[in-house]
Amino acid sequence: MKAKIKQVFQCQSCGYISPKWIGRCPDCGAWNSFVEETIEAGTERKILSETVQPVSISSIEITVSDRFLTGIAELDRVLGGGLVKGSLILIGGDPGIGKSTLLLQASNNLSLQYGKVLYVSAEESLTQIKLRAERLGITSEGILLLSETLVEKIIECAKETQPATLIVDSIQTVYTEEAVSAPGSVSQIRDSAAKFMNFAKSTGIPVFLIGHVTKEGAIAGPRVLEHLVDTVLYFEGDRGYAYRILRSVKNRFGPTNEIGVFEMTSQGLTEVENPSLIFLSEHGVSSGSAITATIEGTRAILTEIQALVSPSQFGMPRRNFIGVDYQRVNLLIAVIEKRGKVNLASADIFVNVVGGLKITEPASDLAIISAIVSSFRDMPLPDRTVIFGEVGLSGEIRAISQTELRLKEASRIGMKRAIIPKSNLERLKEGYDLNIKGVTSINELIEVINS
Repeated sequence: MKAKIKQVFQCQSCGYISPKWIGRCPDCGAWNSFVEETIEAGTERKILSETVQPVSISSIEITVSDRFLTGIAELDRVLGGGLVKGSLILIGGDPGIGKSTLLLQASNNLSLQYGKVLYVSAEESLTQIKLRAERLGITSEGILLLSETLVEKIIECAKETQPATLIVDSIQTVYTEEAVSAPGSVSQIRDSAAKFMNFAKSTGIPVFLIGHVTKEGAIAGPRVLEHLVDTVLYFEGDRGYAYRILRSVKNRFGPTNEIGVFEMTSQGLTEVENPSLIFLSEHGVSSGSAITATIEGTRAILTEIQALVSPSQFGMPRRNFIGVDYQRVNLLIAVIEKRGKVNLASADIFVNVVGGLKITEPASDLAIISAIVSSFRDMPLPDRTVIFGEVGLSGEIRAISQTELRLKEASRIGMKRAIIPKSNLERLKEGYDLNIKGVTSINELIEVINS
């Protein structure tokens, strides 16, 4: 049966199809996301003639060779201990943040240890990739470069060369002949990713897909793309900073929200083995500065939170927060005013997490409040003091998880004091080389700051 070609309007965020253009997607709520696309309708589906049989889970053997290392410890950490055979990994990030650089460096290590690596570039010429490789000092002959945009040709080449790893840069610029819409559209991205997934699962060759991001910071294309792959990694960090953070937001083979820290240099991305020391390298004793311990994946990282509170010159005080949740900091400011009896209604408040790190867990509440009150009073906090704990709406300090891991990291870095929830202090099972103070309310915290 011959396929019918028809024009529809498809949401570029979720893939919802409408026969006419509409301003707001009824499925995902995105505005102005509908683009006219050409699709095939009425095609017959092929019926599989071969039958498959289930296998007992006890008969499946897992060997060490099912994972292999990329040669970049921070990347291996984010992947959950190494690269899994047959996995499909999506890496997203802002333009120029280092996605291609990281994978080219990983290609060099993988080709030296496990054999050929096929690097497919649908955006850059082979000469451009060669120039980047020379700048990074990459000389491995096992890296095979291919400049191609057709998915079927890429997969055919990969089957012939049988590489240890396949890298596609990027998923938005390749296309498949089975979809009639333009490259970068919802149907093209979905169908192309599905073909790479089938290739990875059938051959056991891991595939890296580089993805563009939208101005909101999400990977361009339908959300089904992130559901389809095994692992989703995001490159975070401002290009004004030298440091880059690779975060795992989905991983079927390891913990989520794990991070790897890199520094961008003239020789490419270098690993940061001790992120806490990097984030605290410029820390000094001044008002409005507090150190907190946040959990990222399986490790604790100490970072500095800075606050600046000054009298407002406008009728509406300014609130500007970077690296922390905007709504949560506004909530904490209300708690400070109501429970702590600190008048911040006529003050401009600015909060920043040093180094470009983004903190989402509520354990940083106590440090944020400490920094704001310290700046308002213009009184520095005690030197080498780490502060963490969750704050409730009534001003109570709530217990948090993984207190021991945070205290161990603080002691290793050289902290001398710690302010934590009192309920956590009572549960500690071992001693630490720290002077630990437990607090139960925001008023106790303010007394400690003023003392």
